[in-house]
Amino acid sequence: MKALFNDGHVAEVSEEQELMVLRHSAAHIMAQAINRLYPGCDFGYGPATENGFYYDIDFPEGTKISEEDFPAIEAEMKKICKENLKFEPYELPREEAVKHMKENKRFYKAEHIDDLDQDARITFYRQGEYLDMCTGPHVLYTKALKAFKLTGVSGAYWKGDSNNKMLTRINGVAFRSKDELAEYEHLLAEAEKRDHRKIGREMDLFMTNEAGPGFPFWLPNGMRIRNSLMQYWQEMQDAYGYEQVQTPLILSRSLWEQSGHWDHYKTNMYTTSIDDEDYAIKPMNCPGACLIYKNRPRSYRDLPLKLAEAGIDHRHELKGTLHGLFRVREFTQDDAHLFITPEQITEQVTDTAHLITSYYAQFGFPYRIELSTRPDDSMGSDEDWAHAEQSLRDALDSMGIEYTINEGDGAFYGPKIDFHLKDCLGRTWQCGTIQLDFQLPERFELEYTASDGTKKRPIMIHRAGFGSFERFTGMLIEQYEGKFPAWLSPCQVKVLPVSEKTRGYAAQVGERLRQAGVRVKVDARDEKIGYKIREARSIDRVPYMLILGEKEAAAGNISVRDRSGETHQTSLDEFINSLTAEIRERR
Repeated sequence: MKALFNDGHVAEVSEEQELMVLRHSAAHIMAQAINRLYPGCDFGYGPATENGFYYDIDFPEGTKISEEDFPAIEAEMKKICKENLKFEPYELPREEAVKHMKENKRFYKAEHIDDLDQDARITFYRQGEYLDMCTGPHVLYTKALKAFKLTGVSGAYWKGDSNNKMLTRINGVAFRSKDELAEYEHLLAEAEKRDHRKIGREMDLFMTNEAGPGFPFWLPNGMRIRNSLMQYWQEMQDAYGYEQVQTPLILSRSLWEQSGHWDHYKTNMYTTSIDDEDYAIKPMNCPGACLIYKNRPRSYRDLPLKLAEAGIDHRHELKGTLHGLFRVREFTQDDAHLFITPEQITEQVTDTAHLITSYYAQFGFPYRIELSTRPDDSMGSDEDWAHAEQSLRDALDSMGIEYTINEGDGAFYGPKIDFHLKDCLGRTWQCGTIQLDFQLPERFELEYTASDGTKKRPIMIHRAGFGSFERFTGMLIEQYEGKFPAWLSPCQVKVLPVSEKTRGYAAQVGERLRQAGVRVKVDARDEKIGYKIREARSIDRVPYMLILGEKEAAAGNISVRDRSGETHQTSLDEFINSLTAEIRERR
């Protein structure tokens, strides 16, 4: 596809660039449609995104937009596409650009000009009566946009600052063809069906409440999943030689100042006062791990020291960004901190990467890896950063792992390797991370005695595999659509007596399963067996149902129905042996 750039030249773009050009142009076309339907709007930012586009809009006072208004906006967008308006770029000097925007009542854009570098080019695009300040590129004519859909409306602060006015953000998607749009709509339907919030309510896994926005309540069924996941996590820590620790939830301001979090992360921290002194509820576990390391003298023989912590952390997230288990204010971090010598970097990064990829293999998540380098807001010397980044490259290269470089996205204390998981809907989630840190050991004056008797600084590795247990559980709910493998399932077996005559036998079977360590429920309600089966399949989503009629009770055996709908007769002993092996081996 050919695209129009802001200097007026036309050039071919790649398939990936083509989508971004279409989506950026769709944002302008949507803004033009809204400007026609709701005169007097002012427009903030309207970029293309990975999956679509959005525009932040200040509507005239008293105008409220909902999804019910989308058909009218989409119809006007289609009309603009049929008009086949030409995108026309032009450029103005700074003062003229500001005046131009104010004359056209684009006050947010006029303000945005003040944020640009003094030597920045200020360019615009016009299509028909609509004009917009923009760097482009765009399609040549509006008819190039053939497949789009508006998907949602929400609030967004101007410039992302809660001190500024709340604008209305309208989101949409755009694709090259109607077939691609239809495929996306299918994914949307699948996402709605798999939504972890919906399944969480149906299966009684977790709840949220306005008494604590962003602080999830775990219900009994959810705790069974969480505890099974935690047991797996603990076994993996043991297998890879980690010691498990727990650090306090609240620590003094002086500690967070020493770690650098008070200067670099304070806006995301909750604070309190104790005995007239400032404290913070921990957003991260690393300073506490440093105090544990410093608790007694260390020798090179003690290293690597590998401390794992399922630490409860709190971070302030804007209320509008909260989303089920995916974006919360309280979470349990799958965390670990390794203290190592420089000679151990490659070995320990490699070992840590193997642990993290073992997690993902267990659940069938594909992933990609990024190496994130030094950000603008960082601590430490150029030499330390160069050494840290090269060490991570060497470790990844030694493993033969493919990775991409994510320039400037490292943590403020060091570079990192990030693992991005792809879920069943094609979305990516950054879960696992390996962060190399030369800064906290320096700030906390951590030392070990080297083999020659001198004092040296250890290097610190921050590591997470699941990320948070909350987000990972949400991903698993959607990955399995609530149909968890037996070892994770809240209820592993549901016993269904066909009639009142077999309730006694059902109770005996249930007790045998409980004694074998199986999570079991006996449904002795006075309901038809068909109803019980449907509920066990569609609501409880149990791996196995045991359907017990008079024939099974008389023979002392069971009728087993699995998720495929297959039913077979077997003895209770054989079923218990098979199921407990399946659970034990996490098949």
